[in-house]
Amino acid sequence: MKRIWRATLVAVAAFAMAACTNTADTSSGGAKNDIKIGTLLDVTSWDPAQADIGFDGPYLSAVYDPLVSLDKDSNPVPGLATSWTYSSDRLTLTMKLRSGVKFSDGKPFDAEAALSNLEHLKAGVRSGQTYANVSGFKKVDEGTIALNLKKKDDALLYYMGLGRSWMASPAAIEADSLAKAPVGSGPYTFDTGRSTPGSEYVFTKQSGHWDDKTFPFGSVSVLPIPDPTASFNAMLSGQLDIAYANAADIPRAKENGWNVASDVATWVGIQFTDRTGKELKPLGDVRVRRAINHAFDGAAMLKSVGQGAGVATNQVFPAGRAAYDESLNDRYAFDMDKAKKLMAEAGYADGFKVTLPMSSIFQPWQPSVQQTLGKLGIKVTWKNMSPADYQKNAATYPMFVAVLALDSNPAASVDGRITSQQWFNPNPSVKDFPEVDKLVGKIEATTGDAQVPLIRDLNEEITDQAWQDVWYQANNTYFSTKDITVTPITGMMFPTLRFVQRG
Repeated sequence: MKRIWRATLVAVAAFAMAACTNTADTSSGGAKNDIKIGTLLDVTSWDPAQADIGFDGPYLSAVYDPLVSLDKDSNPVPGLATSWTYSSDRLTLTMKLRSGVKFSDGKPFDAEAALSNLEHLKAGVRSGQTYANVSGFKKVDEGTIALNLKKKDDALLYYMGLGRSWMASPAAIEADSLAKAPVGSGPYTFDTGRSTPGSEYVFTKQSGHWDDKTFPFGSVSVLPIPDPTASFNAMLSGQLDIAYANAADIPRAKENGWNVASDVATWVGIQFTDRTGKELKPLGDVRVRRAINHAFDGAAMLKSVGQGAGVATNQVFPAGRAAYDESLNDRYAFDMDKAKKLMAEAGYADGFKVTLPMSSIFQPWQPSVQQTLGKLGIKVTWKNMSPADYQKNAATYPMFVAVLALDSNPAASVDGRITSQQWFNPNPSVKDFPEVDKLVGKIEATTGDAQVPLIRDLNEEITDQAWQDVWYQANNTYFSTKDITVTPITGMMFPTLRFVQRG
């Protein structure tokens, strides 16, 4: 099952336009005990199995508790699962569950509720990929469950913590009503009376929540605002405390004394789906893929299209993390002469023809792609389509312009970017590259910190093989008032509420 939530959503931010919704100030007695968040997109679904991880974090984390959370370094930490252990063969994950928790409909959270949720998530169109390696779930006792795995899965806990272990009332799951309204045990309850779907969602603090100190605000309002300019203006007028931001506004944000938080979130470039040349023969020659890498000036594109908000790099492992190797960034220095020489050596001095998909989201990069590939003699015919159709169909082409989410966890990056079938990578082709296959095997034979040097070796190998053409890694940026901090989490397009704090 393809992980379709790994979408190109961040590209919308700089180019989509919409009006900002006015809201009233609900702070009481002069004490700021509420918070208003401007995020990019509306909630996709209240059903955790159907929701998109990307921008749904603030909505779902208000009403649901997860089995597993992540800390600021993306390490799994307890949620409704208080602890866990793996069997010696890493094929059984046993979890101890938190007691005394109830859902908003009064139903208890226990082993049966956890199993009901996990079965629901495994069957979910969007959530199912997380549990692809899980063969089944079992109740050990009233406070303990076990997940049985078909194969070792070092990314499982990370994905669960990223947003794939939200627990809902089993009664709501059975009634198939979650798509209409959330029923969780989270730190807040959804205030339908004060909310306007599509415009503003209000959540009221639940008294006595087990993790009360992590959620300091009396009420939370989340406003989907597709235009960062409108979000900026809403912050200026005091209507928002946090805004998903346009990096071009950072100087003005600092002038206003706001906090600015940024971190890499996506990689931008060309995804090769046909590295073996089965559909487009030239792409099966590594010299052609390397030529395309050398032909693009990623640093210039970061400056001109990406507003300088990010890191010029040719890697898909996030900058600054354990598997990232800064020395690899010189591997494909911008060099058109070298690119042309490689094309000639591969037998394509005059280039070749290719059809590429295009949609409105990616048009800012289209002229550069057309011009740069043209210099190599690669003649592009564009197939225009809607943004929704682009995600459905882009990977049916041998290559396409991509803005794809990064994962902060090294094992998840290997799984999501290299080894597993995804909507953007329908033919992983690992077996067709012996050294890649060998390194993947070594990684799968180890675990934890022992994997990191091997993953760095794999990063170097796929970079050398020009697995894709990365121009740069783009930041996500958030503005907040000076009394509120936001901690960006690579893997979450908008952080969950535990990463929004006072001070």
